[in-house]
Amino acid sequence: MTSAASAVQPSRAVLLGSMVVIAWSGRHPDESGDVPFLMAYSLGDGAGGPEGAEAAARALLDELGMPAGSVLDQEEGAALPVTLIVQGGQAVLTMPSMTAQCPVPPEWLVAAEERGAVQFMFATRSWPQGRPGMAVSDEQLRAFAGDEDTISTAGHCVLPVRRLRG
Repeated sequence: MTSAASAVQPSRAVLLGSMVVIAWSGRHPDESGDVPFLMAYSLGDGAGGPEGAEAAARALLDELGMPAGSVLDQEEGAALPVTLIVQGGQAVLTMPSMTAQCPVPPEWLVAAEERGAVQFMFATRSWPQGRPGMAVSDEQLRAFAGDEDTISTAGHCVLPVRRLRG
């Protein structure tokens, strides 16, 4: 008896697995004052493991027009289907077929308000240690987000801060 392999490809969400968004602020080597950062990453717990999540993340970035290794700026005219709304101590990131809400620290809010924009990074590398609800130390965050492999394989863009009108 033989069995046929399915020709149906798993959905991107199944391959990406759990997606997490984390916010922090700090000095940027090329900037003065605090810079607000926002990073999306997979835990690598999808159907294809970390390798499947990386492939799905790269495909998503290509679809968004923000390929891995790119640095784009919506304030400079880059047209991306990615938006950021900051309201009530939360950052809400919206991309095609994905919306994520993330609580942000007060110093992040101040930096985002002062700059009017946020440095966004969508990592293609998985970070299983960065689970929601678990404390992430500055050292752990720096080790992942500041790692050359994470930086060089991520899609980067500057997102203007938008607010709900009320």
